[in-house]
Amino acid sequence: MAVVMGPWIVLVLLLACLLSVSMEARVRHYKFNVVMKNATRLCSTKPIVTVNGKFPGPTIYAREDDTVLIKVVNHVKYNVSIHWHGVRQLRTGWADGPAYITQCPIQPGQAYVYNFTLTGQRGTLWWHAHILWLRATVHGALVILPKLGVPYPFPKPHMEQVIILGEWWKSDTEAVINEALKSGLAPNVSDAHTINGFSGPVQGCSSQEGFKLEAEPGKTYLLRIINAALNEELFFKIAGHQFTVVEVDAVYTKPFKTNTITIAPGQTTNVLLTTNQATGKYLVAASPFMDAAILVDNTTATATLHYSGTLSSTVTTLTALPPKNATPVATSFTDSLRSLNSKEFPSKVPLEIDHSLFFTISLGVNPCPTCVNGSRVVADINNVSFVMPKISLLQAHFFNISGVFTDDFPAKPPVVYNFTGTQPTNFATTNGTRLYRLAYNSTVQIVLQDTGMITPENHPIHLHGFNFFVVGRGIGNFNSKKNPKNFNLVDPVERNTVGVPAGGWTAIRFRADNPGVWFMHCHLEIHTTWGLKMAFVVDNGKGPNESLLPPPSDLPKC
Repeated sequence: MAVVMGPWIVLVLLLACLLSVSMEARVRHYKFNVVMKNATRLCSTKPIVTVNGKFPGPTIYAREDDTVLIKVVNHVKYNVSIHWHGVRQLRTGWADGPAYITQCPIQPGQAYVYNFTLTGQRGTLWWHAHILWLRATVHGALVILPKLGVPYPFPKPHMEQVIILGEWWKSDTEAVINEALKSGLAPNVSDAHTINGFSGPVQGCSSQEGFKLEAEPGKTYLLRIINAALNEELFFKIAGHQFTVVEVDAVYTKPFKTNTITIAPGQTTNVLLTTNQATGKYLVAASPFMDAAILVDNTTATATLHYSGTLSSTVTTLTALPPKNATPVATSFTDSLRSLNSKEFPSKVPLEIDHSLFFTISLGVNPCPTCVNGSRVVADINNVSFVMPKISLLQAHFFNISGVFTDDFPAKPPVVYNFTGTQPTNFATTNGTRLYRLAYNSTVQIVLQDTGMITPENHPIHLHGFNFFVVGRGIGNFNSKKNPKNFNLVDPVERNTVGVPAGGWTAIRFRADNPGVWFMHCHLEIHTTWGLKMAFVVDNGKGPNESLLPPPSDLPKC
């Protein structure tokens, strides 16, 4: 007997079907045309490499569990690759982006489609070029919204605003690094810092306007702050206002209030800003943090928080910025970060460790007959300056191509000494393309120890393919008997990029649940260029769901 449904039942079923489809994950398509564009900053004009003619580049918007397809077409003379910074890339290492690590670069006139799914992630990440120094102008935000119907674990903001902090050179950045490599010396520092691509008025160019953040009084705004600078950690402040920090590196945190944010290259920080001051204009500022004897760009980038209804003639309220060596300000911010560790967002910190690694992070000096002093500055992990291969490490791993890399990266430094005290007289490093091999699902602890070799310095270390928990940090030499007793194994902050303090150490833990080859490097671009990098090779687990997918047919060729 046929069942006859009334029209209202049909309508209800149709609406239910449409609703279930809309709640499902979507496929999002983007096209990135990498093109040259003239840009005028600091009262001078130069051609820069951009995506779609924009600096900073376009923001990618998606929701948790969406699949993103981005076709990158290279119209410039440089080889290009794009890294989706902080995206886990579960089994899709071919889309991670670092040149010669997971792919050969996209050659001039060629294209490549990056295809990945945003599994279990939501928050602010970003994308940037991962070859040469193109990241200086080739970068943008990647905003992952929660699934439809899932609220933020904090009050819903009135509006959201992406804030990208960067650096600007009057010279061509590729010429800057090429000259440094030729001489063997450090490169010239940038000429200005930027907020959303603009420095604001600076010495010698007072006509340079800054970014204007429009706001209504009595509202709460979510600021998605990204440090895209090549080489400098930054302080970020808004005159007369406090921030409530609610997320870092696309992981929710226990909210805390601060008037100054510390953010290293590669890191992202989401804050709530409530416009609870009198109608007016308020200075927004980004200034450098450097607590070592190293030359930095000492200019402050400025923008304006502009309350609606404020007259253009209104004087901007100013703010006092921390000194560039304000270590207590930076430390206070870092020490306040804790994972939310709620029922919905638990902190799954590995308690049992399979691989306990100790990595010293150093500068060094190697012979260079053609360089200015007959030597060149290099950087290393466990005294190994990483040598980039000629084809991608992931291809060599997947296709079992011998002679590209070895899997004997040292688990500890070759020589133990007083790392933050008197240094050895021999500054030379070894060179090699050496990886560290991990079994699928094994647990890893890495103690990252800064040294005083040449100079102690804060190093923001970024791990591709994983988030990790920052279980401890301290000044001086790590003590393997005493320091682990004070590790936070309850609610440590979860990140993809962490600062190793100058003359100190940071301990991180993660689970190797993502097969492939995963880069780990300092996010100070000069240190990566000098060799402060290595990679993990994570073997497949059991069955297809724990195995690396095969490469796509359009994977670029070297």
